[in-house]
Amino acid sequence: MTSPDFLPFTRPSIDDDTIAGVADVLRSGWLTTGAKCREFEAALATYFGGRPVRVANSGTATLELALALCDIGPGDEVITTPLTWAATGNVIARRGARPVFVDVDPVTRNIDLQRAEDVISPVTRAVMPVDLGGLPVDRDALYDFANSYNLRVVEDAAQSMGSNWKGRRIGSFGDLVSFSFHANKNMTTGEGGCLVLNDDAEAARCERLRLQGVVRDADMGMEIEEISGKFNMTDIAARIGLGQLPSLDAFNTRRRDLARRYFASLDASLHLGLPVADFEQSNWHMFQVLLPLERLAISRGEFLRRMHAKGIGIGVHYPAMHLFSAYRRAGWKEGDCPNAERIGARTVTLPLFPAMQDGDVDRVCGVLRQVMRGAME
Repeated sequence: MTSPDFLPFTRPSIDDDTIAGVADVLRSGWLTTGAKCREFEAALATYFGGRPVRVANSGTATLELALALCDIGPGDEVITTPLTWAATGNVIARRGARPVFVDVDPVTRNIDLQRAEDVISPVTRAVMPVDLGGLPVDRDALYDFANSYNLRVVEDAAQSMGSNWKGRRIGSFGDLVSFSFHANKNMTTGEGGCLVLNDDAEAARCERLRLQGVVRDADMGMEIEEISGKFNMTDIAARIGLGQLPSLDAFNTRRRDLARRYFASLDASLHLGLPVADFEQSNWHMFQVLLPLERLAISRGEFLRRMHAKGIGIGVHYPAMHLFSAYRRAGWKEGDCPNAERIGARTVTLPLFPAMQDGDVDRVCGVLRQVMRGAME
């Protein structure tokens, strides 16, 4: 059990009005997809400039729905990054397609679109970039690349709710854009996600696919023309989202302030690899640094344990996906994506969430300095 003063790497901020609203939903007797989901979708559509939006029970679900809408299937290839949560590659494989991992840029840690040019094949159907830590992939280069090869784009924007590209909100433009509302995201529904779509016809198909492909007729009969799964959001989750969305900008402003304090407070003599200092476009979903393992006499795991013992929660986001056993069996190996492998082996995620105080950042930096200096070779 952790002590009361333990600082986790993230914690959601849920206000009393939202808690009361969830209680109202529970008392209503209607808990699954209903009026609150429709209200949440309407609020999100407004947030994204009028584009149609459908909510689902996870960001993984919205990625899977997006690939289904693109008719991705066996024999197809989808280009993506190995430096991401497992869902990104897994949803491609679950469609029967092949994820094609492209190494990342060593500075941004996002997919290197110039390298993506080298893996285009006759069966490449889509590209799925990830905004790591909330830092947007270059959308100009992304859509130039996709348009050059007639590819669909599924933006895995799970981490970039509230980020922007040159002043335009991520999700307000582009092809299919998938967001996550997991408990560790900048806004949450507990579990959940949404997919921003191109038009009403695509939205209608998405709505069918998120609930088994069911179509109801005027006599309440049922038809299924396209087999799917069960991905719908509950009204309980939607009510949490309705409480979170109005606070998103304030949450992200506070995250940016905390990130600035990290840059000002981290000890340069520790030789940590710092993220890109983007305070205009990134939502600062995570503050990720790279440990100089070659200078340390301890492993990353031991570093995490020592930080935890001193009351600081640290995350690891993410190991290079192509080196997981399931993907090694598909032919991927060490050395295929050297930048992602190096970054994935060294990344640690420092605490960052809106309720943190400035003094919490100072505390993290002080403990980090103490642990690292005690481990320097």
